[in-house]
Amino acid sequence: MADRQISLLDFEDLSGWAEDDHAAALDVFLSTCGDMRGADWSALCALGDAARSDPRAFFEHAFRPVLIEDGADMLFTGYYEPEIRGDRFPSAYYSIPVYRLPDPPEAGWPTRQEIDEGAFDGQGLEIAWVHDPLDLFFLQIQGSGRISLPGGDAIRLGFAGANGHPYASLGQELVARGEYEPHQVSADVIRSWVRRNGEDGRALLWHNPSYVFFREVNEVPPERGPLGAMNRSVTPLRSIAVDPSVYQLGAPVWIEKAGADPMARLMIAQDTGSAITGAQRADIFYGTGAAAGALAGRIRDGGRMVALLPIQRAYAMLPDPVPGPGSGDG
Repeated sequence: MADRQISLLDFEDLSGWAEDDHAAALDVFLSTCGDMRGADWSALCALGDAARSDPRAFFEHAFRPVLIEDGADMLFTGYYEPEIRGDRFPSAYYSIPVYRLPDPPEAGWPTRQEIDEGAFDGQGLEIAWVHDPLDLFFLQIQGSGRISLPGGDAIRLGFAGANGHPYASLGQELVARGEYEPHQVSADVIRSWVRRNGEDGRALLWHNPSYVFFREVNEVPPERGPLGAMNRSVTPLRSIAVDPSVYQLGAPVWIEKAGADPMARLMIAQDTGSAITGAQRADIFYGTGAAAGALAGRIRDGGRMVALLPIQRAYAMLPDPVPGPGSGDG
């Protein structure tokens, strides 16, 4: 914590706080608070159902806003649950495998290119087959998704693991090559460049050696969101991915997102992501399907995020903690 600056705020310091739908935020908080560790969190979770009559008062009386900074500027991005077409059986059209997690190879994990070129052929790891390697790539970036099957059924996929190679941003690579300025890069721009550039486009995907493997999670009802890092469904525009070394999963987090579509609302930290690191970094879940993907792909905005912590826990984060009001085990 030595390299982090901790500031205790008041709810009056949160722009737009009074106008938010606190009941919606409370519902999402209660969906995962039972999985949180700590006597203070358990106590608040037990009070949650009784707080439905006045959810704003619940948050204001039981929590303290804590601004955590590490010197980096705030960056909000968006993510979604992709939905792509595929089949459980390979064909001339559906020829790109979607793999489950293999046992660790004795010779070390292959890169994305090596996997695409057949490193796991013949091992029976295929969950399904899709047509477009670019669709699979973005499904892996999101970490979960759905595959629509012929006949109307679907396979829901969740993150199972990765090959251990570091994630490399295609957008940053295109900027480094001089193809675009940083502010021009989005998921749609990357898709367009890859499709326009044939073999060079496929090679760009290999610039990112990281490769994600999936598992089937069809026990999740179709109307619910995909499973996040807490193994619970995430909620559109109420769940965010955060750095779990900074924010406890399940904690409420107030966001003030700038940009063309500003957003001020109480979110719940229920997910993580390999690119989500740092105290002022968050990924907002936008929902399922192409429309949600179009919205999520445009988000690259500044602002700030503020954790809501049990009061005693908030005071304990100060460099020289002082006793604070409220209850909890710290």
